[in-house]
Amino acid sequence: MRVPQTGSFIDETRIAEALGAAADKDAARVRDVLAKARELEGLEMEDVAVLSSVSDPELLGELFGTARDVKDAIYGARLVLFAPLYVSNLCTNDCLYCAFRVRNKELKRRALTQKEIRREVEILVDQGHKRVLLVAGESYPGQGFRYVLDSVATIYDVKRDNGEIRRINVNVAPLTVDEFRALKATGIGTYQLFQETYHRETYAAVHVGGKKRDYDWRVTAMHRAMEAGIDDVGIGVLFGLFDWRFEVLALMQHIRELERAYGVGPHTISMPRLEPAIGSDIAHEPPFPVDDVDFRKLVAILRLAVPYTGMIMSTRETPNIRRETFALGVSQISAGSRTNPGGYVEDEQFDEAQFQLGDHRALDEVIRDVAELGYIPSFCTACYRLGRTGMDFMDLAKPGDIKHHCDPNALSTFLEYLLDYGSEETRAVGEPLIARTTAEMDPVRRAHTEKMLAQVRAGKRDVLC
Repeated sequence: MRVPQTGSFIDETRIAEALGAAADKDAARVRDVLAKARELEGLEMEDVAVLSSVSDPELLGELFGTARDVKDAIYGARLVLFAPLYVSNLCTNDCLYCAFRVRNKELKRRALTQKEIRREVEILVDQGHKRVLLVAGESYPGQGFRYVLDSVATIYDVKRDNGEIRRINVNVAPLTVDEFRALKATGIGTYQLFQETYHRETYAAVHVGGKKRDYDWRVTAMHRAMEAGIDDVGIGVLFGLFDWRFEVLALMQHIRELERAYGVGPHTISMPRLEPAIGSDIAHEPPFPVDDVDFRKLVAILRLAVPYTGMIMSTRETPNIRRETFALGVSQISAGSRTNPGGYVEDEQFDEAQFQLGDHRALDEVIRDVAELGYIPSFCTACYRLGRTGMDFMDLAKPGDIKHHCDPNALSTFLEYLLDYGSEETRAVGEPLIARTTAEMDPVRRAHTEKMLAQVRAGKRDVLC
């Protein structure tokens, strides 16, 4: 299809009308929307507007309860883990909220060599990670975009005993269709890009220089990625730049546009809130701060609106907020993160980082905490490598069949972690959790899962279902 040249599918007038119409909806209308959400078919923008207006404590409790039920129905107790890998903080853009912005003289600039990238990956692998999100500022060293392609190859090349990175997701500047084709050819998983804010006036105000100032080039990037054959894409908003209610409805418009054009929406949605960053006044005092209650509410609303889409919570948030949002919709989390190039070797340098972290815990501590809460930490990457992406993934997800693959894979990769990298304390929590979860499966899935677990205990790794 012809890739659009503008983001006209983001209709600010319609968003304003939907929010205005929802402002005085009664409890019966809210409950009608919640009943619709329980059918696991998703919600329309007008439904989302109704839920965004909820403030009554009783209705808020019903919203959260519905989100818990939908999350459990689709994803069960699985939580996928990954780590960001920042390879460069070079950038030609001037985004007022970001430490990487070109006019920030307080930031120490750095682009890792391939040798330095390899060392970062070795540390991540030795911690137990199996998937990373490659992140770079929107400028590259002398070889240009080839730097990103070479970096992907370097990451995949690292092998350490039983460990390796099995899937790389990528968050880099918007590309042309040909560049996206080259990126796909490297074997990446999801291409991730945030619009930051969908509100055009705000977008222009906070992006004051560089190519990122072009709203339309950025908002149509997912069209170009999908046109190039990357059918797993991830979108998101940097909450705090504008009214979160507007942003959530604009996200819905973006999702529906991708579904219209390509038959499938985003594979993931990210929900970062503005966090302090050196050289940024806006990051320290967000124009539209999102408090913890509203943040939990928007997580729950997104889970109901797009029940089959993965939702990512980063280490921007504190451990408590992360725990509270697991049940409300979050299905993927980063752990042990560093947001500066070389951060894993140097154990974090804030003067080179993109933003301040809220969760500083090591991977093993996060896994133990997740398991103690009853969730299954998963390092599964099977869907990417077995072709269950895009429409093929949704064809399994919508009738609920994806669980037959995800649950055994989650347990087998969790057991891999426990045997190869887990501390004694984490194994003491994880092994009984695996046993309980397996025992609760139906007989057919239990037998298949037990067979996979036996293979892992016998020394086999990367057992795929």
